[in-house]
Amino acid sequence: MDKQNRKAIIAGNWKMNMTPTEAGHLIDALVPAVQGANCEVVICVPFTDLCVAVAKCSGTNIHVGAENVHFEKSGAFTGEISADMLTDLGVEYVVIGHSERRQYFAETDETVNKRALAALNGGLKPIICVGESLAQREQGVTEELVRMQVKIALNGVTAEQLKNVVIAYEPIWAIGTGKTATADQAQEVCAAIRKVVGELYGEDAAKALTVQYGGSMNAKNAEELLGKPDVDGGLIGGASLKADQFAIIVDAASKG
Repeated sequence: MDKQNRKAIIAGNWKMNMTPTEAGHLIDALVPAVQGANCEVVICVPFTDLCVAVAKCSGTNIHVGAENVHFEKSGAFTGEISADMLTDLGVEYVVIGHSERRQYFAETDETVNKRALAALNGGLKPIICVGESLAQREQGVTEELVRMQVKIALNGVTAEQLKNVVIAYEPIWAIGTGKTATADQAQEVCAAIRKVVGELYGEDAAKALTVQYGGSMNAKNAEELLGKPDVDGGLIGGASLKADQFAIIVDAASKG
């Protein structure tokens, strides 16, 4: 019953793929493929593709997100993009704290929190990523680690702001590796995320929170993963670059 009252969100994370020209072609294929979706459909695209994406998705059921945002409103931060810049373009969502940002660009739990607050204060809906490495899973500290990441990421976020937050569980060992957490593993950690949010904000807020799974979700395994009670959607990598595969995942989420 709780799941039926939550918003299922399928968000494509294009990563560093697609020129603006290629993005336009992909969106042209996506629009008819997902137009009947009974879930929220989001594409999170590189900065250079945002103008094309916003223009192409205008008047459709596809929402546009960015892949990162800086935590300052403006200033001497060469190469960075602020929340105000994104909202002025018509962007609605932003991915924050993806494992690749943490691994390659020195993102920390603290900067994830600063970016989340900047996004919320700037009118964006953050998709906050949390997850463990293979070593951490083998050491049996997955739940402790994810609880800590969630708590730090939400530090200073009000109960009202939480309504615009999405949390994505993405086990690092399953990102771009072809490995996927089993449906039971995904459910276990997504439930743990909901539990810690309940401790922080109350049971009603936790029940209303959208928790995604991200980690090699694809057309073949989406239905099983999305069938779990605490998995409300997916943050999709490689499969989001192929309209037909992405549409299958959207369809699986629409069935709920």
